[in-house]
Amino acid sequence: MDIAKSLAVYRKAIDLRAQRHEVLASNIANADTPNYKARDFDFSEAMKGAASRWDEQKKLGLAHTSSRHFATQGGGADYRLQFRNEYQSAVDGNTVEMDVERAQIADNALQYQILTQLIGSRFQGLRTAMSGTQG
Repeated sequence: MDIAKSLAVYRKAIDLRAQRHEVLASNIANADTPNYKARDFDFSEAMKGAASRWDEQKKLGLAHTSSRHFATQGGGADYRLQFRNEYQSAVDGNTVEMDVERAQIADNALQYQILTQLIGSRFQGLRTAMSGTQG
């Protein structure tokens, strides 16, 4: 995998982790809202969707007729929000369960941190490789 593609994969993964964090934070923020339904999306399915979009873009390939044209990144969401299955029903119809939300947001934050460390180590490796060739 070339450098640009691997960085694009990392970038998409970080974007999706940040979007999932917003969804989970929204669930927590609405924990006391009557009839609010907790939502989430499957990260691995979202990454598969993003990968298939990249493959489609390669096949369709927009023409760049000017050097001022930007490369496309695809539009629209790569994920589909789904309502979370409730384990305990609340009398007000709210399906947010704080234990589940806290566990999911902690896991998502950990995965986000791992991704940033992977990117950091990738850049460190590139920096080391470039400094080794300048001497």
